[in-house]
Amino acid sequence: MYGLLDLTLGGYIVATLILTHITIAGVTIYLHRSQSHRALDLHPAVAHFFRFWLWLTTGMVTRQWVAVHRKHHARCETREDPHSPKVYGIRKVLLEGAELYREAARDPAVVAKFGHGTPDDGIERHVYSRYPFLGITLMFLIDLLLFGIPGITVWAVQMIWIPLFAAGVINGLGHWWGYRNYETEDASTNIVPWAILIGGEELHNNHHAYASSARFSSRWWELDIGWLYVRALQAVGLARVKKVPPRPVMVPAKARVDGDTLAAVIANRLQVMAQYARQVVGAVYREEVAKAHGAYRTMLRHAKRLLVREESLLSEDSRHRLETVLQTN
Repeated sequence: MYGLLDLTLGGYIVATLILTHITIAGVTIYLHRSQSHRALDLHPAVAHFFRFWLWLTTGMVTRQWVAVHRKHHARCETREDPHSPKVYGIRKVLLEGAELYREAARDPAVVAKFGHGTPDDGIERHVYSRYPFLGITLMFLIDLLLFGIPGITVWAVQMIWIPLFAAGVINGLGHWWGYRNYETEDASTNIVPWAILIGGEELHNNHHAYASSARFSSRWWELDIGWLYVRALQAVGLARVKKVPPRPVMVPAKARVDGDTLAAVIANRLQVMAQYARQVVGAVYREEVAKAHGAYRTMLRHAKRLLVREESLLSEDSRHRLETVLQTN
């Protein structure tokens, strides 16, 4: 009844968390950072392990997942975005994110256009892509053998983990609620502190700012557990990081703006503007709030985020409130 392992209740919980964590690690390291954005190269053995594991635990096809995600970046927050809460509404993406993913993944035009460069070997064509449901069936039998009847619950949790956290939470809440380090043209947000559950994917605004980076964290207190795993793989020669976000270098003695300065500002423009928002706009804002009184002070406080908000993301009401504040100051 209790399978080969015969665990306690706590043992089943720990085992389930470990299994689901390996899955989310596979999604963020292999599917997302390596395959979709080419931010790192993985040793063939590691890449194939993740491909096999995701076949067992999700039934997802690498080429389809990559194609849908790349289209999301290319068409973000438009009618062609496969899963934007700005288009479909937060409720639909949060609760039906997996269905939106499957609808996009079934479109051969999307897969052909955005799925290039993904595995196309014999085992991919004849097993993983051809029989995606065989993997999750095998996982069911393995869970049943290892955990007995409780293995059915373990398997069920494994099956809902990615649809819930990746398709629902990241694609939904990650474009609807949270804080922003960078004013990108999309509505992406960071939704910490769920790092241990989502493997760093919750730092979604950081990722959209520097999509080709293997590291998602930007501030010292942000934990990107996926990046920790990448660094560990790199340390033992199983991964090669190709790109991380640029790091601005200040040269106080330089008094003349030249081509190198311009190139550096362009390359670091999101970081430059984020720093400007904090150190300049933020400082002026605090001074104005300290001097303001009554209704105007309330109006200023309501407009705080609007002062640095990406213009294309302002609603008509927000635009009107911002214009009112600026006209009275």
